[in-house]
Amino acid sequence: MKKWIALVVALVMALGCAAALADDVTLTYAEVNPLEGTIVGEMANAFKTKVEELSGGSVKIDIQASGVLGSEDQILDNLLGGGNVTDISRISAFALSQYGCTKATLLSLPYVFENRDHFWNFATSDLAKEFLNEPQTIGLPLRGLCYGEEGFRHFFFKNEAVDINSLKGLKIRVSSDPVMTGLVTGLGASATTVPFTELYSALQTGVVDAAEQPTANYKSNAFQEVAPYFMMDGHTLGAVQLIITDAAWNKLSAEQQGWVEEAAAYASQVCRQVSEAKEAETLEALKAEGVTIIEVPDKTPWIEAVKDVVSANINGEDAAYEAILAMK
Repeated sequence: MKKWIALVVALVMALGCAAALADDVTLTYAEVNPLEGTIVGEMANAFKTKVEELSGGSVKIDIQASGVLGSEDQILDNLLGGGNVTDISRISAFALSQYGCTKATLLSLPYVFENRDHFWNFATSDLAKEFLNEPQTIGLPLRGLCYGEEGFRHFFFKNEAVDINSLKGLKIRVSSDPVMTGLVTGLGASATTVPFTELYSALQTGVVDAAEQPTANYKSNAFQEVAPYFMMDGHTLGAVQLIITDAAWNKLSAEQQGWVEEAAAYASQVCRQVSEAKEAETLEALKAEGVTIIEVPDKTPWIEAVKDVVSANINGEDAAYEAILAMK
């Protein structure tokens, strides 16, 4: 009898040790931007704080920011190639479109979101859950946790601009993205690919006449020094999402997975609040610096000008696209 009791005690102790080990999880979180002074940095910190609070510290988040783990494309290539450097990452919401996620492409289409509330109506909907789960449905080894945003993207110019006609014939910097290239072309401009790190000098020297970025990025990179005309057309929203690898997800117990999901929802709402406040604050600062802010009260001609690039990139997701539009 004593032998059996000893065996049972040993088994219970062994299981207890295993459980303790299973409960002690550290997940590496990759962020290409700095933590300080950025919307996505505050989102990362909110996620970390909430996960560690909910789990009592048994699930820890190791944030590797400022691109130390590579660019967004490098991080995704590593994740999808079976690498184990990163467990969680904040990426552009449409970045997975290049890996076969057709729904993700819809989030980058011009003028799909009328305003910030429109985006958040989508981001908190059941349809958003389908979008976040799209990688799983096509066999990619990761899943989405939540959405966030960095504000709408707008055009800015070296020389005076007043309306949509001001874009015609200009050289406008774009990334190597077919949607953005199509957008700029549809507006009558010449899409010019320039690395982001070279954009300031490209504007300064006249390699390009204009570019586009979210408001906060425009100011933080001092583009107002070389392109002081800021036209608020809001052609696309800087939507982002958190993703977690299957390998990391499967390390977690069901309870831990619940904590991660709850923390992601919390971080998403922090992002919403920070982004709205940051945009308003930044606009006031830009006005104080003498930047000319050009309002766009009627986007109808802009939407009409880019309808071909929209139809060319819906990729059979017409029902989902119409559903998003209906969430205004």
